[in-house]
Amino acid sequence: MYKQAISVIAAVVILGASWMPASAAAPSKIGFLVVAPDRGFLGNQEVRSLVDEFKKSYTASLALVGRDYTGVESEYAAYLTRAAQELKQAGITEIVAIPLFLSEADPLLKRVMPLLPAYTDGLPVRWVHAMAHDYLIGQIVLDRVEALSEHPESERLIVVATGALDSSSETAIRRDTEKLVGYVTRYKHFREVEAVVYYDREAENAEERNAEIKAHLLAQMAQQGRTLLVPAFIGPKFDHAMSLTNWLDGQFKQTHVAYKPEELLPHPNVLLWLKKTANREAPLTASQIGVVIMPHGSTQPWNDAVETTILPLMAKYPIEMAYGMGDPLIIQDAVSRLEQRGIRRIVFVRMYALDHQMKPLTDYILGLSEHAPSDSHGAGHEHSATAPLQIRTAALFSTFGGYEQNPDIAQVLHKRIAELSKDPANESVLLLAHGEATDKGNDKWLAVMNQNIDRLRQDPHCAKLKTIKALTVREDWPKEREKAVAGVRATIEEASKHGRVLVIANRLYGSGPYKKMLHGLTYEINEKGLVDPILTRWLEDGMTRMTAELIPSRSEQSAHVHP
Repeated sequence: MYKQAISVIAAVVILGASWMPASAAAPSKIGFLVVAPDRGFLGNQEVRSLVDEFKKSYTASLALVGRDYTGVESEYAAYLTRAAQELKQAGITEIVAIPLFLSEADPLLKRVMPLLPAYTDGLPVRWVHAMAHDYLIGQIVLDRVEALSEHPESERLIVVATGALDSSSETAIRRDTEKLVGYVTRYKHFREVEAVVYYDREAENAEERNAEIKAHLLAQMAQQGRTLLVPAFIGPKFDHAMSLTNWLDGQFKQTHVAYKPEELLPHPNVLLWLKKTANREAPLTASQIGVVIMPHGSTQPWNDAVETTILPLMAKYPIEMAYGMGDPLIIQDAVSRLEQRGIRRIVFVRMYALDHQMKPLTDYILGLSEHAPSDSHGAGHEHSATAPLQIRTAALFSTFGGYEQNPDIAQVLHKRIAELSKDPANESVLLLAHGEATDKGNDKWLAVMNQNIDRLRQDPHCAKLKTIKALTVREDWPKEREKAVAGVRATIEEASKHGRVLVIANRLYGSGPYKKMLHGLTYEINEKGLVDPILTRWLEDGMTRMTAELIPSRSEQSAHVHP
């Protein structure tokens, strides 16, 4: 019957199901069909509660499928058909199927996936990836581990998945489980780690294979050191006693293993994962886009000065501030405030001089990168052996930064020079910037400054100046700073012998430690920094550009699209 069912609907499968990303199609109205394993009374209550919460924000339905699912005419066909009809009656024109399964290799999910179009009454269907691919699920396992772990360097971590039918599915499910283990080890460094996969009871020789797994685990637990056993599955849960987690507990009751009967559900991150998946697939409206701006931050006068450039945009955009050098907790608060306002997509602005500054760090914190930077600030400031926290959010992100790479910054520098300059033919100008730890990064900063100097030289007044020179003090790194400051002092000392020396603070606001560094020298300094309406235009241009990329149809209708 199963083989016949597959052959009957082969044409439907070819036309209706795919793994195409959302960007490949433009449906008029998308609905989400959550396909979940039938877990029994208590487990299904958890799943229904989850999906009911999801449905408060998205058009969605739930279909339960059990291990007895054998094809189009199985007893679970009614649940799949009813879920699809619920979406169709809501006016849906395309179905996105979300598998509430850890792995695409789960044999039950693999049986359902190609057959789903048979239940949708002609509506096109596409699937998204299962849970193991998202760091939000890794955070669930990390939470379970942190509740058990005491001294990870002397502990053994074993993460348990289930559902294998044969060696091929066992290998594939274990590979996905190892992604979760890998996530945990970014934050905790264990003596040993391992992912194991139990076989489904319907698998051939399941009893013997699972006995071998148990024997292996018992041997591991008998070795020196504490063992943590952590479930990474969504298993049967008929009641509190008749559950897979309770069964697993019973297998190792006589050992000293550290274990809690807590699986992937329930956990807040599963709802975040559902919403994040929906946000990635559903069309976006302008009102669902918000902005987080991250300047370095300092004292209140510094912050107030920076916010004068942002204030004109507050009435046009939902904006939250996240001052700092990539502080995950501050960023989390800003993102959460936007989500509470209905925001689903966020433009994250690194209000730093160059576009690469803070990018590796904040990309990781926002979940845009799997690779944590080797130092905690992403700019050579401080080494950290542990990855920074990643925020817990359903929002998706686009980012930009690098205000000094905006050619119009030369106009601000011109203003600062003009505010001091009296006799340009007898004046030398030094643009003085913070600098970076590495020679490569510092040279890039100097190159950007020199591009602005080239623009300044096109101005008649600046063209008369004796010289305009770009320098950095590399102020956060003692060895590099000593050499850089000595060079700056020597330059000022020599230039002051032949006329006035004008130092322009080439930083966002103020002059930082420059006066202390240059104590005893003859020069004049403009400490205003680069705060100027031109920065406001840079911010708005970036926000408008990002919004246009997210909603291209709107950008064609108007030159300025404001969320």
